[in-house]
Amino acid sequence: MAGHSKWANIKHRKGRQDAIKGKLFTRLIREISVSARLAGGDINSNPRLRSAVEAANSANMPKEKIDRAIKKGSGGDESQNLEEIRYEGYSPGGAAIIVDCVTDNRNRTVADVRHVFSKAGGNLGTEGCVAFLFKKLGILTVIDIEDEDAFLEKILELDVEDVQKISDNSFGVICAPESYFDVKDLLLDSGVALSDSEITLVPTLQKELKGKHQEQTEKMIDLLEDVDDVQKIYTNAVF
Repeated sequence: MAGHSKWANIKHRKGRQDAIKGKLFTRLIREISVSARLAGGDINSNPRLRSAVEAANSANMPKEKIDRAIKKGSGGDESQNLEEIRYEGYSPGGAAIIVDCVTDNRNRTVADVRHVFSKAGGNLGTEGCVAFLFKKLGILTVIDIEDEDAFLEKILELDVEDVQKISDNSFGVICAPESYFDVKDLLLDSGVALSDSEITLVPTLQKELKGKHQEQTEKMIDLLEDVDDVQKIYTNAVF
């Protein structure tokens, strides 16, 4: 079991992007549409779509917007023009950066992302240059635990990779992506409360940044978040 600081490092960028509701809705709609196009509009047989819909519900997106996005994606409507692109590179100070985009204009997106990397003093690399530094995992934050021993006994019966204590009554649970929904459903069915959960990329090797390099990297991430086609940003930077 690891401590609070490790969990904080895993989650340290979450929230900044989600705070911008207008852009968040656009990103969620794109993710729903692409997910539905790739594997159909049934959330029971399309884990990625289920995850996108749950994120939309958590953001209080109106149901009609969600249904419309699923219909567009599964029906091959305008979402056919959208494609996923991943960019990889380094921030000032050498932290790894992964930028996932959904776009209808590849040339515009690569120009926008390259401009941010250049302006912020980073380096845009080739495909795979930093991806090996991350692992795809399901992470769930469990809160309001009254009986720690009973919870740990229960959670260790599930298909999880790690459990990390965050505070006196909250824990972080880490599992493989394939086990994510099974673990989440079993936790919810047992009456456990979750503050948030997601499938994400977690760095396996972290890079500590200080001073000027920290400021430049934070600025770079903020600029990337302002690019319309950017969906998610991952970094192994520890500030």
